[in-house]
Amino acid sequence: MPDETTPATTPAGTDTGQRALPGLGFGCLGCGGPALALVLALVVVLAWNAGAGTDLPRVAPQDRADRAFGYSREAYDVLGFTRALPPGAGETGTRAENVFGAEYCYDGGLLGMEDKTVDGAYRLYHEWALDGVPADQAVPGLRRLHRRLADEGWRVTSYTEGGTGKDWSLYVQRDHRAEWMTFTWDPEQRYFTGGAGVPCAYDPAWTRGDTDTYAIDTYDPHTAAEAVTPPALGPGGG
Repeated sequence: MPDETTPATTPAGTDTGQRALPGLGFGCLGCGGPALALVLALVVVLAWNAGAGTDLPRVAPQDRADRAFGYSREAYDVLGFTRALPPGAGETGTRAENVFGAEYCYDGGLLGMEDKTVDGAYRLYHEWALDGVPADQAVPGLRRLHRRLADEGWRVTSYTEGGTGKDWSLYVQRDHRAEWMTFTWDPEQRYFTGGAGVPCAYDPAWTRGDTDTYAIDTYDPHTAAEAVTPPALGPGGG
């Protein structure tokens, strides 16, 4: 009678060769799923960055000017200033100011790291300044404005209550810095400055053919600022 051969035991939890291949296949798919999702997410981010810098509306400078001036006027009211500021540099011998300005818009490129101007686009802002502002007017005004803008949803990026001889300042923004406001008071000079910027837009007066003709960007955003004039800045709108 031949000796009995005891079958080799399979270690617990070990699969046979026939079942190993499907197991390997499933494991690869399990690894590939998160990797594919990561790649797709990266593609979406890059596509967003590529279009965000140039996907701008065509808006007349006057519309953007009205928006920026509206922010300045509301802040002026909250600050409690009662002096009316005429358009321009103000009266002779003062440092008062009430003007519009404009600057280039920039395209960050695919990775958001480029620094090139967007042809035909402008970013308009309003600036104002008031001299002879005492502490008993500037200090409570800035504190009041700080609370109001935060309550209205503006993101306060910086707020500084200066000490003796130091400036007071408030900086706010929203919509990923597309809109911003800034305020500074110099206690020594008793000089208060404010400003408001609004999102970039294409100037309807510009056409792509203007650039194609010269193979360069011939648009100057300052033309947008020169096309508008602010009304008098004062309580209740002037």
